Order: sequence, then structure tokens, then C-alpha cells
Amino acid sequence: MIERVGRISVSGLASELADAWSDLWLGGRCAGCERPGRSLCPACRGLLATAARVAWPDPVPAGLPPPACVSAYDGPVRAVLLAHKEHARYGLHRPLGTALAGSAALLLDRARLRPGAGVALVPVPSRPAVVRERGHDPLLRMTRVAAATLRATGWSAQVVPGLRQRRRPADQSGLDARARQANLRDAFEMWARSRRRLQGCDVIVTDDILTTGATAAEAARALGACAHVLGVATVAATARRRPSTEPQGAGHPITS
Repeated sequence: MIERVGRISVSGLASELADAWSDLWLGGRCAGCERPGRSLCPACRGLLATAARVAWPDPVPAGLPPPACVSAYDGPVRAVLLAHKEHARYGLHRPLGTALAGSAALLLDRARLRPGAGVALVPVPSRPAVVRERGHDPLLRMTRVAAATLRATGWSAQVVPGLRQRRRPADQSGLDARARQANLRDAFEMWARSRRRLQGCDVIVTDDILTTGATAAEAARALGACAHVLGVATVAATARRRPSTEPQGAGHPITS
């Protein structure tokens, strides 16, 4: 044991001991890689702490503002998102929400807003029946953590659940990008009470995953009637099937 302490830091040893204790007494495993220990091991937590980047889908749906993410939607990050959303691993909302805050911070920086400026985070709405079935609203939980993280770094951020579904779209499984956009057209609308709160405000749409961008573009359309949509903050984005460059004139006209 003394020789091992000489090779790794005390904090690293404490982390390994915590993982071992959790596995021994609780039977815990990492949601990302299934390594015995805590619900999220240091390596998988690190994947959620990488620098955010802009990730345009290809093709880019009309009206999509700049989308940001911290990771590709695969491997351990995909497993963590699914564990939180579908398998009630509630404690994962904090690292996922912190990752979401990183994406939002990048969009604020691209928009050249100064710390202290106000911004509303508006989550893409889930159907009430889905929320009841899951027993929680995973995106709303993550967005609240993201707002708190932004406030801790000087931004005046608030969560405004400003959207609702005005109609139920068809199942999107198997639909290509064009079909998804048609399926979601006019699917969202603003709550009347939220319209007053968001009038003239800077807004960031939040979602857990960016796929084709059709859902985010529809959310931005619904909000754009009264608010200034800076972009779409997500945790992860699906990989493009071919290279793409930032579209000229698409979405909010800002550059990095």
C-alpha cells in the first residue's frame, strides 16, 4: 500500500477506495462503462467535461440556430444519457447538467454577451405521458443544473419551460432529416404565461441530444416569435455521415 501511494496522488487513491467501497457494499457500477464503483467513474465524468463545440448536423434544417455539444452521442456518453433518461439514474443529472452548461456558455460567448447578462434556458418539451411513465423529466432536471452552474460563473440564467406540444407528431423512428422536419412542423407553441416572461429576452434552447436538428429548429421557430434565440445547447450530438461546414446565413448570424 505504501508503494502504491508513492505512485499515485492521495486524491486518486481516495477516489479508487471510494469506488471499491461502493462496489463492495452497494454493488454500484459506472453508468457509462459499467466499471465497478460509483455511478460515474472519473474517466466517464471526464468525457462530459470536455470543451464544448459547435456541431451542425448535415443537412442543416431551415431555421436551426447554432447547436453546441460537448461529446458525440456514442460510447459511454450515450450510455450515461440513456441511464439517466430511461433507467432512473437520477444522480446523473448533475454531471449531465454541468455538461449542458458548458454548451450554453459557448453559445453565450459566441453571441459576445458579457457575464452578468440575462439568459433564459428553455428545454424542449416532452409529452406529459412520457414524463409520467419515466417518473421524472430528465431534461428539465439537467437544465436546472445548467442554469445554476451558469449563475455560479456570473451569468443571470433562469429556466423557463416556455414550450408545449400543440399536436403529437408521428413516431420519428426511421424518418430521414427531411421527413423529421416535416413531421415536426408547427408541433410546438409557447405557453401564454411564458410569452410575457420571454418577450425580447435572449434564449437558449436546451436538449439532451442533437440528431437531425429538426426538433431544435422547431423549438427555435416557436420561440423566435417573441425572443432572441442564441442557439441550442445539448450534451451530445450524433456523428455526421459526411463533412459539413457552418451554413452561411442560417440561424442566428454570429461567428466564432
